[in-house]
Parts: sequence; C-alpha cells; structure tokens
Amino acid sequence: MRALTIGKLAEATGVNLETVRYYERIGIMPRPARTRGGHRSYEPEHIKWLNFIRRGRELGFTLKEVRELLRFVDARRYTCSQIKKIAVRHIAEIRQKRADLRRLERMLADMAAQCHGGQVPECPIIDALFAARSHPRRKRGLVLV
Repeated sequence: MRALTIGKLAEATGVNLETVRYYERIGIMPRPARTRGGHRSYEPEHIKWLNFIRRGRELGFTLKEVRELLRFVDARRYTCSQIKKIAVRHIAEIRQKRADLRRLERMLADMAAQCHGGQVPECPIIDALFAARSHPRRKRGLVLV
C-alpha cells in the first residue's frame, strides 16, 4: 500500500482532518514522514493507530487513557491484567456518570413538573437555575448535588 495523504487517512478512518492534526500535535499519534514538498505522508500503521484512538474515544476513554493504552501497546510490554485495570476503572467512571445523569434528569424533571407553561414571565425552572447551591461537588465539569 502506498503512502496516504492526510485527507485519505481521514477518509479511511472516519476521523476529521483537523482531529488528525490535533492528535499529531499533542503527540498521541506518531508524526508522519514528509514529502519533498512538505506534505504529510502516512503509512498503513497510521491507519491502525488512528482507528485505535477513534475506537477508544467512541468507548468514552479520555485522551489520557488512550495515550496510556497506546504506551503499553507501543512498548509491547503489557499484561492483560494491566489493560483490565484500565477497563475496570473506566467502567466505574461510566457507572458514576450514569448515576449522575439519572440524578440530573430527576432534578430537571422535578423543575419541569413545577412549571405550568403559562405566559407569565415567572418560571420555576429559571428560578431554580438562579438559586444558589452551597458547596456543590464538581466532577469532570458537572456540578453534582
């Protein structure tokens, strides 16, 4: 297989062209060779790496976690138990997010149930959003109650 352009790599993997550049810039994907004209020249190995990254992201792994997995793979020194630890940790995070989302859903449903949908500018949903909560917990950008 001959070398690919960045556009062909993006097309082959279903990853946005700018995302490919970003992954190179942050070092999660190896930089490709360059042609004499300075264009990127990708090899089949880049397709494998990019598919790995894309699939990891689809499964909800952070870039940090994907990088960790790739370090194990790239060094060819990993055990199944090491990879399992990462997966189990990720499963716990998914379960926590699900619980947080259920809690947020209940809160918003409660607010919506209090709203009668009238034409007056008073709204219990807006009032609840303006209400200050004391000491909210933060986890990955979500405010939890």
